[in-house]
Amino acid sequence: MEKKNSSASLALALALLAVTATIMLVAAEAADSWKICNMNKDGLTACQPAISGSSAQKPVPDPSETCCAALSHADLNCLCGYKNSGLLQYFGINPDLAMQLPVKCNVPAPVKC
Repeated sequence: MEKKNSSASLALALALLAVTATIMLVAAEAADSWKICNMNKDGLTACQPAISGSSAQKPVPDPSETCCAALSHADLNCLCGYKNSGLLQYFGINPDLAMQLPVKCNVPAPVKC
C-alpha cells in the first residue's frame, strides 16, 4: 500500500513539475514578446546606444539599421506621449536624443511632439 502511495506521490510531483515548467516557459516567451507603441523589445534594444547617455556625450552613435527599421513601424504619436515622462529617464533614455531618431532614420516625425 505504501508503495502505491509513493508511486502516486511521485507521479503527482512530476505532473506538477511539468505544469510549472510549462507555465514558466509561456511566461518567459510572453516577456520577450512585449511591445510599446508598436516597438518590441528587440527594436528598443537596438536603439538604446543612440538614445542613452548625455546629449553632450561625443560622439553620440548613429542609430543602427535595426533601430531605424523598428522605428519605421512604431507609432510615433504614441511614443511622443512618453517624451515628458519620467519613465524614459528611468530606463536610461535621453528624451533629447530620442527626439532626434526620426530625423536620423529618415522617418517622418509627428507634427506635434
